[in-house]
Amino acid sequence: MSENEPPRTDGAEHPNHPNVDQSDRTVPRNLRQSGDPGIEMLVSTRVRKSPFFHKSFDEEGAWRATVYNRLYHPRGLVEPEDGGAMAEYEALTERVTLWDVAVERQIRVQGPDAEAFVNRVITRDATDIEVMHGKYVILCNEEGGILNDPVLLRPGADEFWFSISDSTLMQWLQGVNVGENFEVGIDEIDVAPMQIQGPLSEDVMVDVVGEAVSEVPYYGLMEAEVDGCDVLVSQTGFSGEKGFEIYVKDAMENAEAVWDPVLESVKDHGGMQIAPGHHRRIAAGILSWGQDMDHETSPFQVNLGYQVPDETDVDYVGKEALEHQQEQIENGEYPFTHKLVGLKMAGEPIRDYAPDFWLVSDPETGEECGYVTSPWYSPELETNIALAHVPAAKLRDLDAPLDDSIYDADADIEFAVHLPDEYAEEPGEPVYATVSEVPFQESVNPSAREQAKLNASRVDE
Repeated sequence: MSENEPPRTDGAEHPNHPNVDQSDRTVPRNLRQSGDPGIEMLVSTRVRKSPFFHKSFDEEGAWRATVYNRLYHPRGLVEPEDGGAMAEYEALTERVTLWDVAVERQIRVQGPDAEAFVNRVITRDATDIEVMHGKYVILCNEEGGILNDPVLLRPGADEFWFSISDSTLMQWLQGVNVGENFEVGIDEIDVAPMQIQGPLSEDVMVDVVGEAVSEVPYYGLMEAEVDGCDVLVSQTGFSGEKGFEIYVKDAMENAEAVWDPVLESVKDHGGMQIAPGHHRRIAAGILSWGQDMDHETSPFQVNLGYQVPDETDVDYVGKEALEHQQEQIENGEYPFTHKLVGLKMAGEPIRDYAPDFWLVSDPETGEECGYVTSPWYSPELETNIALAHVPAAKLRDLDAPLDDSIYDADADIEFAVHLPDEYAEEPGEPVYATVSEVPFQESVNPSAREQAKLNASRVDE
Protein backbone atom coordinates (compact mmCIF):
# COMPACT_ATOMS: atom_id res chain seq x y z
CA MET A 1 0.00 0.00 0.00
CA SER A 2 1.46 3.37 -0.98
CA GLU A 3 1.88 6.17 1.54
CA ASN A 4 -0.69 8.13 -0.50
CA GLU A 5 -3.30 5.40 -0.03
CA PRO A 6 -4.44 5.25 3.62
CA PRO A 7 -5.48 1.90 5.06
CA ARG A 8 -9.16 1.10 4.76
CA THR A 9 -11.04 0.99 8.04
CA ASP A 10 -14.61 0.98 6.77
CA GLY A 11 -14.68 -2.61 5.53
CA ALA A 12 -14.82 -1.42 1.93
CA GLU A 13 -13.57 -3.74 -0.77
CA HIS A 14 -9.91 -3.35 -1.67
CA PRO A 15 -9.36 -2.75 -5.40
CA ASN A 16 -7.07 -5.75 -5.66
CA HIS A 17 -10.12 -7.94 -4.96
CA PRO A 18 -9.02 -10.08 -1.99
CA ASN A 19 -12.43 -11.80 -2.15
CA VAL A 20 -11.06 -13.84 -5.09
CA ASP A 21 -9.65 -16.74 -3.11
CA GLN A 22 -5.89 -16.79 -3.61
CA SER A 23 -5.15 -18.47 -0.29
CA ASP A 24 -2.91 -21.09 -1.87
CA ARG A 25 -0.57 -18.44 -3.30
CA THR A 26 2.20 -16.64 -1.42
CA VAL A 27 2.19 -13.73 -3.89
CA PRO A 28 -1.38 -13.19 -5.15
CA ARG A 29 -2.04 -12.11 -8.70
CA ASN A 30 -2.51 -8.36 -8.96
CA LEU A 31 -6.19 -8.20 -9.89
CA ARG A 32 -6.55 -4.43 -9.70
CA GLN A 33 -8.21 -3.35 -12.95
CA SER A 34 -5.82 -0.52 -13.85
CA GLY A 35 -6.15 -0.84 -17.64
CA ASP A 36 -3.60 0.39 -20.17
CA PRO A 37 -2.07 3.69 -18.98
CA GLY A 38 -0.57 4.37 -22.42
CA ILE A 39 3.01 4.57 -21.19
CA GLU A 40 6.17 4.41 -23.31
CA MET A 41 8.85 1.76 -22.90
CA LEU A 42 12.29 3.02 -21.92
CA VAL A 43 15.04 1.50 -24.03
CA SER A 44 18.27 1.32 -22.05
CA THR A 45 21.29 -0.90 -21.62
CA ARG A 46 19.82 -2.63 -18.55
CA VAL A 47 17.66 -4.76 -20.87
CA ARG A 48 19.41 -6.66 -23.65
CA LYS A 49 18.82 -6.15 -27.34
CA SER A 50 18.62 -9.39 -29.31
CA PRO A 51 20.76 -9.83 -32.44
CA PHE A 52 17.53 -9.33 -34.45
CA PHE A 53 16.61 -6.09 -32.64
CA HIS A 54 17.46 -3.72 -35.49
CA LYS A 55 15.76 -5.99 -38.00
CA SER A 56 12.48 -6.00 -36.07
CA PHE A 57 12.37 -2.40 -34.89
CA ASP A 58 14.51 -0.33 -37.26
CA GLU A 59 13.83 -2.15 -40.54
CA GLU A 60 10.47 -3.92 -40.19
CA GLY A 61 8.84 -1.23 -38.08
CA ALA A 62 7.81 -3.07 -34.94
CA TRP A 63 5.94 -0.37 -33.03
CA ARG A 64 5.64 -1.84 -29.56
CA ALA A 65 7.55 -4.23 -27.34
CA THR A 66 7.54 -6.07 -24.07
CA VAL A 67 10.43 -7.45 -22.03
CA TYR A 68 10.78 -11.24 -22.05
CA ASN A 69 13.71 -13.03 -20.41
CA ARG A 70 15.37 -9.61 -19.99
CA LEU A 71 15.36 -8.96 -23.76
CA TYR A 72 13.21 -6.55 -25.74
CA HIS A 73 10.53 -8.50 -27.59
CA PRO A 74 8.54 -7.09 -30.55
CA ARG A 75 4.79 -7.46 -29.98
CA GLY A 76 3.28 -5.49 -32.83
CA LEU A 77 4.27 -5.09 -36.50
CA VAL A 78 0.99 -4.07 -38.15
CA GLU A 79 -0.32 -0.72 -36.93
CA PRO A 80 -3.85 -0.70 -35.45
CA GLU A 81 -5.21 1.46 -38.26
CA ASP A 82 -4.03 -1.20 -40.74
CA GLY A 83 -5.69 -4.09 -38.94
CA GLY A 84 -3.29 -4.60 -36.04
CA ALA A 85 -2.96 -8.01 -34.45
CA MET A 86 -5.85 -9.51 -36.41
CA ALA A 87 -4.15 -8.68 -39.71
CA GLU A 88 -1.14 -10.55 -38.34
CA TYR A 89 -3.48 -13.44 -37.44
CA GLU A 90 -4.66 -13.62 -41.05
CA ALA A 91 -1.08 -13.82 -42.33
CA LEU A 92 -0.30 -16.57 -39.80
CA THR A 93 -3.32 -18.75 -40.51
CA GLU A 94 -3.52 -18.24 -44.27
CA ARG A 95 0.05 -17.70 -45.48
CA VAL A 96 3.35 -17.63 -43.58
CA THR A 97 5.01 -15.45 -40.97
CA LEU A 98 8.44 -14.81 -39.45
CA TRP A 99 8.81 -14.20 -35.70
CA ASP A 100 11.75 -12.73 -33.79
CA VAL A 101 11.94 -15.06 -30.77
CA ALA A 102 15.55 -14.56 -29.74
CA VAL A 103 14.05 -14.03 -26.26
CA GLU A 104 13.85 -17.84 -26.03
CA ARG A 105 17.33 -17.86 -24.55
CA GLN A 106 19.23 -21.11 -25.05
CA ILE A 107 20.61 -22.64 -21.85
CA ARG A 108 23.00 -25.47 -22.67
CA VAL A 109 23.76 -28.42 -20.39
CA GLN A 110 26.77 -30.28 -21.73
CA GLY A 111 29.05 -32.97 -20.38
CA PRO A 112 29.28 -36.67 -19.49
CA ASP A 113 26.43 -36.39 -16.95
CA ALA A 114 24.16 -34.24 -19.13
CA GLU A 115 21.39 -36.83 -19.48
CA ALA A 116 21.41 -37.68 -15.78
CA PHE A 117 21.34 -34.01 -14.80
CA VAL A 118 18.48 -33.21 -17.18
CA ASN A 119 16.57 -36.18 -15.79
CA ARG A 120 17.01 -34.65 -12.34
CA VAL A 121 15.35 -31.35 -13.29
CA ILE A 122 12.52 -32.25 -15.71
CA THR A 123 9.44 -34.30 -14.91
CA ARG A 124 9.56 -36.34 -18.14
CA ASP A 125 12.18 -38.97 -18.93
CA ALA A 126 15.21 -37.46 -20.67
CA THR A 127 16.39 -40.91 -21.73
CA ASP A 128 13.38 -41.07 -24.09
CA ILE A 129 14.67 -38.06 -26.07
CA GLU A 130 16.76 -39.34 -28.96
CA VAL A 131 19.72 -37.39 -30.30
CA MET A 132 18.55 -34.78 -32.86
CA HIS A 133 15.07 -34.66 -31.35
CA GLY A 134 13.32 -32.45 -28.83
CA LYS A 135 10.38 -32.49 -26.46
CA TYR A 136 8.13 -30.05 -24.63
CA VAL A 137 8.93 -30.36 -20.91
CA ILE A 138 8.32 -28.70 -17.57
CA LEU A 139 10.64 -28.08 -14.65
CA CYS A 140 9.16 -27.80 -11.17
CA ASN A 141 10.35 -26.65 -7.76
CA GLU A 142 10.18 -28.84 -4.65
CA GLU A 143 6.55 -27.79 -4.05
CA GLY A 144 5.55 -28.87 -7.56
CA GLY A 145 5.25 -25.32 -8.93
CA ILE A 146 6.13 -24.84 -12.59
CA LEU A 147 9.43 -22.98 -13.00
CA ASN A 148 9.58 -23.08 -16.78
CA ASP A 149 8.06 -24.96 -19.72
CA PRO A 150 10.75 -24.97 -22.42
CA VAL A 151 11.25 -26.92 -25.57
CA LEU A 152 14.17 -29.19 -24.73
CA LEU A 153 16.48 -29.99 -27.65
CA ARG A 154 19.08 -32.75 -27.77
CA PRO A 155 21.62 -31.92 -30.49
CA GLY A 156 24.16 -34.40 -29.08
CA ALA A 157 24.35 -37.43 -26.80
CA ASP A 158 25.89 -35.32 -24.03
CA GLU A 159 24.30 -31.98 -24.94
CA PHE A 160 20.86 -30.49 -24.27
CA TRP A 161 19.49 -27.00 -24.99
CA PHE A 162 16.66 -25.56 -22.90
CA SER A 163 14.80 -23.14 -25.18
CA ILE A 164 13.21 -21.32 -22.29
CA SER A 165 9.95 -19.50 -21.68
CA ASP A 166 9.78 -16.24 -19.75
CA SER A 167 11.48 -17.11 -16.47
CA THR A 168 15.15 -17.12 -15.56
CA LEU A 169 16.29 -20.73 -15.54
CA MET A 170 20.07 -20.76 -15.91
CA GLN A 171 20.83 -19.74 -12.31
CA TRP A 172 18.35 -22.31 -10.96
CA LEU A 173 19.96 -25.09 -13.01
CA GLN A 174 23.38 -24.02 -11.81
CA GLY A 175 22.06 -23.91 -8.24
CA VAL A 176 20.64 -27.43 -8.44
CA ASN A 177 24.10 -28.68 -9.32
CA VAL A 178 25.72 -27.04 -6.28
CA GLY A 179 26.50 -29.94 -4.00
CA GLU A 180 25.20 -32.54 -6.47
CA ASN A 181 28.33 -32.34 -8.60
CA PHE A 182 27.07 -33.65 -11.91
CA GLU A 183 29.88 -33.46 -14.44
CA VAL A 184 28.26 -30.85 -16.69
CA GLY A 185 28.68 -27.31 -17.84
CA ILE A 186 25.58 -25.08 -17.61
CA ASP A 187 25.49 -21.73 -19.37
CA GLU A 188 23.71 -19.59 -21.93
CA ILE A 189 25.05 -19.89 -25.47
CA ASP A 190 25.12 -17.44 -28.39
CA VAL A 191 22.19 -19.02 -30.23
CA ALA A 192 19.10 -17.03 -31.26
CA PRO A 193 15.96 -18.66 -32.67
CA MET A 194 13.46 -17.33 -35.16
CA GLN A 195 10.13 -18.98 -35.96
CA ILE A 196 8.60 -19.53 -39.39
CA GLN A 197 4.91 -20.29 -38.80
CA GLY A 198 1.91 -20.79 -41.04
CA PRO A 199 0.56 -23.08 -43.80
CA LEU A 200 3.36 -22.12 -46.20
CA SER A 201 6.17 -22.47 -43.66
CA GLU A 202 7.51 -25.66 -45.23
CA ASP A 203 7.73 -23.94 -48.64
CA VAL A 204 9.84 -21.21 -47.08
CA MET A 205 12.07 -23.72 -45.32
CA VAL A 206 12.64 -25.64 -48.56
CA ASP A 207 13.71 -22.36 -50.17
CA VAL A 208 16.11 -21.62 -47.34
CA VAL A 209 17.65 -24.98 -46.38
CA GLY A 210 16.55 -27.44 -49.08
CA GLU A 211 14.23 -30.38 -49.61
CA ALA A 212 15.64 -32.39 -46.70
CA VAL A 213 13.66 -30.24 -44.26
CA SER A 214 10.46 -31.95 -45.44
CA GLU A 215 11.70 -35.16 -43.79
CA VAL A 216 12.11 -33.55 -40.35
CA PRO A 217 9.41 -34.96 -38.03
CA TYR A 218 7.52 -32.95 -35.43
CA TYR A 219 10.07 -32.15 -32.70
CA GLY A 220 12.82 -33.44 -34.96
CA LEU A 221 16.09 -31.54 -35.55
CA MET A 222 18.30 -30.98 -38.58
CA GLU A 223 21.69 -29.34 -39.01
CA ALA A 224 21.80 -26.91 -41.93
CA GLU A 225 23.47 -23.82 -43.37
CA VAL A 226 21.90 -20.53 -44.38
CA ASP A 227 24.11 -18.15 -46.33
CA GLY A 228 27.17 -20.01 -45.04
CA CYS A 229 26.05 -19.82 -41.40
CA ASP A 230 25.47 -22.90 -39.24
CA VAL A 231 21.94 -23.31 -37.91
CA LEU A 232 19.86 -25.94 -36.17
CA VAL A 233 16.34 -26.42 -37.52
CA SER A 234 13.41 -27.92 -35.62
CA GLN A 235 9.80 -28.53 -36.56
CA THR A 236 8.31 -26.75 -33.56
CA GLY A 237 6.50 -23.53 -32.73
CA PHE A 238 4.16 -21.56 -30.51
CA SER A 239 1.24 -21.19 -32.88
CA GLY A 240 -0.75 -24.39 -33.41
CA GLU A 241 -0.06 -23.93 -37.13
CA LYS A 242 2.55 -25.85 -39.09
CA GLY A 243 5.90 -24.29 -38.32
CA PHE A 244 9.63 -24.45 -37.85
CA GLU A 245 12.32 -22.78 -35.79
CA ILE A 246 15.78 -21.82 -36.98
CA TYR A 247 18.38 -21.60 -34.22
CA VAL A 248 21.15 -19.30 -35.44
CA LYS A 249 24.54 -20.25 -34.03
CA ASP A 250 27.08 -17.50 -33.24
CA ALA A 251 24.04 -15.27 -33.47
CA MET A 252 25.65 -11.94 -32.64
CA GLU A 253 27.74 -12.39 -35.76
CA ASN A 254 25.39 -14.36 -38.05
CA ALA A 255 21.89 -13.06 -37.26
CA GLU A 256 21.57 -10.75 -40.28
CA ALA A 257 22.98 -13.28 -42.73
CA VAL A 258 20.30 -15.81 -41.74
CA TRP A 259 17.42 -13.39 -41.17
CA ASP A 260 17.55 -11.65 -44.54
CA PRO A 261 17.07 -14.66 -46.86
CA VAL A 262 14.41 -16.13 -44.55
CA LEU A 263 12.39 -12.90 -44.51
CA GLU A 264 12.83 -12.52 -48.27
CA SER A 265 11.34 -15.98 -48.83
CA VAL A 266 8.51 -15.29 -46.37
CA LYS A 267 7.62 -12.14 -48.29
CA ASP A 268 7.93 -13.97 -51.64
CA HIS A 269 5.23 -16.33 -50.34
CA GLY A 270 2.92 -13.47 -49.42
CA GLY A 271 3.87 -13.38 -45.74
CA MET A 272 5.39 -10.92 -43.32
CA GLN A 273 7.11 -10.59 -39.99
CA ILE A 274 4.59 -10.53 -37.15
CA ALA A 275 4.61 -10.62 -33.38
CA PRO A 276 4.35 -14.08 -31.80
CA GLY A 277 0.82 -15.30 -32.46
CA HIS A 278 -0.81 -15.27 -29.02
CA HIS A 279 -4.24 -15.16 -30.65
CA ARG A 280 -3.57 -18.50 -32.35
CA ARG A 281 -1.76 -20.14 -29.42
CA ILE A 282 -4.78 -19.41 -27.20
CA ALA A 283 -7.03 -21.14 -29.73
CA ALA A 284 -4.61 -24.09 -29.65
CA GLY A 285 -4.62 -24.19 -25.84
CA ILE A 286 -0.88 -23.49 -25.68
CA LEU A 287 0.07 -21.96 -22.33
CA SER A 288 2.14 -18.87 -21.65
CA TRP A 289 4.36 -18.93 -18.55
CA GLY A 290 3.75 -15.95 -16.26
CA GLN A 291 0.31 -15.47 -17.74
CA ASP A 292 -1.49 -18.82 -17.47
CA MET A 293 0.88 -20.35 -14.91
CA ASP A 294 3.93 -19.58 -12.79
CA HIS A 295 6.10 -21.01 -10.01
CA GLU A 296 3.08 -21.25 -7.69
CA THR A 297 1.00 -23.21 -10.19
CA SER A 298 0.88 -27.00 -10.21
CA PRO A 299 0.79 -28.82 -13.56
CA PHE A 300 -2.45 -30.43 -12.33
CA GLN A 301 -4.10 -26.99 -12.26
CA VAL A 302 -3.29 -26.14 -15.87
CA ASN A 303 -3.89 -29.41 -17.71
CA LEU A 304 -0.24 -30.43 -17.76
CA GLY A 305 -0.81 -33.49 -15.62
CA TYR A 306 0.32 -35.65 -18.54
CA GLN A 307 3.81 -34.27 -17.89
CA VAL A 308 3.89 -36.03 -14.51
CA PRO A 309 4.71 -39.77 -14.82
CA ASP A 310 2.47 -42.24 -13.05
CA GLU A 311 5.47 -44.28 -11.99
CA THR A 312 9.17 -43.55 -12.27
CA ASP A 313 12.34 -44.40 -10.37
CA VAL A 314 13.87 -41.07 -11.37
CA ASP A 315 14.25 -38.70 -8.41
CA TYR A 316 13.37 -35.47 -10.21
CA VAL A 317 12.92 -32.17 -8.38
CA GLY A 318 9.33 -31.86 -7.19
CA LYS A 319 8.57 -35.58 -7.44
CA GLU A 320 7.36 -36.06 -3.86
CA ALA A 321 5.00 -33.07 -4.00
CA LEU A 322 3.61 -33.94 -7.43
CA GLU A 323 3.02 -37.59 -6.56
CA HIS A 324 1.18 -36.49 -3.41
CA GLN A 325 -0.99 -34.10 -5.45
CA GLN A 326 -1.65 -36.85 -7.97
CA GLU A 327 -2.77 -39.20 -5.18
CA GLN A 328 -5.08 -36.56 -3.70
CA ILE A 329 -6.75 -35.96 -7.08
CA GLU A 330 -7.21 -39.68 -7.67
CA ASN A 331 -8.88 -39.90 -4.25
CA GLY A 332 -11.29 -37.09 -5.15
CA GLU A 333 -9.53 -34.52 -2.95
CA TYR A 334 -8.60 -31.72 -5.34
CA PRO A 335 -5.92 -29.76 -3.41
CA PHE A 336 -6.14 -26.38 -5.18
CA THR A 337 -8.59 -23.49 -5.02
CA HIS A 338 -8.58 -22.86 -8.78
CA LYS A 339 -8.39 -24.76 -12.06
CA LEU A 340 -7.58 -23.49 -15.55
CA VAL A 341 -10.43 -23.94 -18.04
CA GLY A 342 -11.38 -22.69 -21.46
CA LEU A 343 -14.22 -20.18 -21.80
CA LYS A 344 -16.33 -19.06 -24.73
CA MET A 345 -17.42 -15.52 -23.95
CA ALA A 346 -19.95 -13.03 -25.24
CA GLY A 347 -19.04 -9.40 -25.84
CA GLU A 348 -17.46 -7.34 -28.58
CA PRO A 349 -14.49 -8.99 -30.34
CA ILE A 350 -11.28 -8.82 -28.30
CA ARG A 351 -8.64 -7.99 -30.88
CA ASP A 352 -5.60 -7.19 -28.75
CA TYR A 353 -3.73 -8.10 -25.58
CA ALA A 354 -5.53 -7.73 -22.25
CA PRO A 355 -3.75 -5.29 -19.90
CA ASP A 356 -5.28 -6.91 -16.78
CA PHE A 357 -6.38 -10.28 -15.46
CA TRP A 358 -10.08 -9.60 -16.03
CA LEU A 359 -12.29 -10.73 -13.19
CA VAL A 360 -14.66 -13.69 -13.29
CA SER A 361 -17.70 -13.85 -11.03
CA ASP A 362 -20.36 -16.40 -10.14
CA PRO A 363 -23.52 -15.39 -12.05
CA GLU A 364 -25.73 -16.82 -9.28
CA THR A 365 -24.20 -14.88 -6.38
CA GLY A 366 -22.36 -12.05 -8.14
CA GLU A 367 -19.23 -12.82 -6.10
CA GLU A 368 -15.90 -12.38 -7.85
CA CYS A 369 -14.27 -15.79 -7.86
CA GLY A 370 -11.61 -16.05 -10.59
CA TYR A 371 -9.79 -14.33 -13.39
CA VAL A 372 -9.10 -14.54 -17.11
CA THR A 373 -5.47 -15.09 -18.08
CA SER A 374 -5.49 -15.21 -21.91
CA PRO A 375 -8.43 -13.82 -23.92
CA TRP A 376 -8.81 -13.17 -27.65
CA TYR A 377 -11.38 -13.30 -30.45
CA SER A 378 -11.62 -16.41 -32.59
CA PRO A 379 -12.61 -15.66 -36.20
CA GLU A 380 -13.22 -19.37 -36.80
CA LEU A 381 -15.65 -19.73 -33.89
CA GLU A 382 -16.95 -16.17 -34.25
CA THR A 383 -16.79 -15.65 -30.50
CA ASN A 384 -14.39 -14.53 -27.81
CA ILE A 385 -12.36 -17.30 -26.21
CA ALA A 386 -10.19 -17.35 -23.12
CA LEU A 387 -8.21 -19.39 -20.66
CA ALA A 388 -9.24 -18.61 -17.09
CA HIS A 389 -8.66 -19.72 -13.52
CA VAL A 390 -12.02 -20.54 -11.91
CA PRO A 391 -12.93 -22.11 -8.56
CA ALA A 392 -12.40 -25.85 -8.56
CA ALA A 393 -15.53 -26.20 -6.42
CA LYS A 394 -17.66 -24.96 -9.33
CA LEU A 395 -16.43 -27.86 -11.46
CA ARG A 396 -17.12 -30.67 -9.05
CA ASP A 397 -20.51 -31.51 -10.53
CA LEU A 398 -18.88 -32.79 -13.72
CA ASP A 399 -18.87 -36.54 -14.24
CA ALA A 400 -15.06 -36.56 -14.35
CA PRO A 401 -12.17 -36.11 -11.94
CA LEU A 402 -10.62 -32.64 -11.83
CA ASP A 403 -7.69 -33.53 -14.03
CA ASP A 404 -6.98 -33.03 -17.74
CA SER A 405 -10.38 -34.47 -18.66
CA ILE A 406 -12.06 -31.17 -17.76
CA TYR A 407 -10.46 -29.85 -20.93
CA ASP A 408 -12.00 -32.47 -23.16
CA ALA A 409 -15.58 -31.30 -23.70
CA ASP A 410 -17.87 -28.29 -23.48
CA ALA A 411 -19.66 -28.12 -20.13
CA ASP A 412 -22.91 -26.51 -19.05
CA ILE A 413 -21.20 -24.31 -16.47
CA GLU A 414 -21.63 -20.55 -16.67
CA PHE A 415 -19.50 -17.70 -15.40
CA ALA A 416 -19.74 -13.94 -15.74
CA VAL A 417 -16.67 -12.14 -17.07
CA HIS A 418 -16.09 -8.45 -16.31
CA LEU A 419 -14.72 -7.08 -19.58
CA PRO A 420 -13.65 -3.46 -20.04
CA ASP A 421 -16.41 -1.27 -21.45
CA GLU A 422 -14.88 -1.35 -24.93
CA TYR A 423 -15.66 -5.08 -25.10
CA ALA A 424 -18.73 -5.29 -22.88
CA GLU A 425 -22.20 -5.68 -24.37
CA GLU A 426 -23.41 -3.02 -21.92
CA PRO A 427 -20.99 -0.67 -20.13
CA GLY A 428 -20.35 -1.78 -16.58
CA GLU A 429 -22.11 -5.11 -17.01
CA PRO A 430 -20.38 -8.51 -17.22
CA VAL A 431 -20.82 -10.86 -20.16
CA TYR A 432 -21.69 -14.51 -19.86
CA ALA A 433 -19.25 -17.32 -20.58
CA THR A 434 -19.44 -21.10 -20.65
CA VAL A 435 -16.74 -23.68 -20.01
CA SER A 436 -15.36 -24.91 -23.32
CA GLU A 437 -13.42 -27.77 -24.75
CA VAL A 438 -9.72 -26.97 -25.27
CA PRO A 439 -8.12 -26.65 -27.74
CA PHE A 440 -10.73 -24.37 -29.21
CA GLN A 441 -9.16 -25.02 -32.60
CA GLU A 442 -7.10 -28.12 -33.39
CA SER A 443 -3.37 -27.82 -33.89
CA VAL A 444 -1.69 -28.99 -37.09
CA ASN A 445 0.66 -30.98 -34.83
CA PRO A 446 -1.33 -32.03 -31.74
CA SER A 447 0.42 -31.99 -28.36
CA ALA A 448 0.92 -35.24 -26.44
CA ARG A 449 -2.22 -34.45 -24.42
CA GLU A 450 -4.23 -33.72 -27.58
CA GLN A 451 -2.87 -36.83 -29.27
CA ALA A 452 -3.88 -39.03 -26.35
CA LYS A 453 -7.36 -37.53 -26.51
CA LEU A 454 -7.58 -38.18 -30.26
CA ASN A 455 -6.40 -41.76 -29.82
CA ALA A 456 -9.00 -42.34 -27.09
CA SER A 457 -11.72 -40.99 -29.36
CA ARG A 458 -10.70 -43.38 -32.13
CA VAL A 459 -10.84 -46.31 -29.70
CA ASP A 460 -14.35 -45.27 -28.58
CA GLU A 461 -15.49 -45.10 -32.19
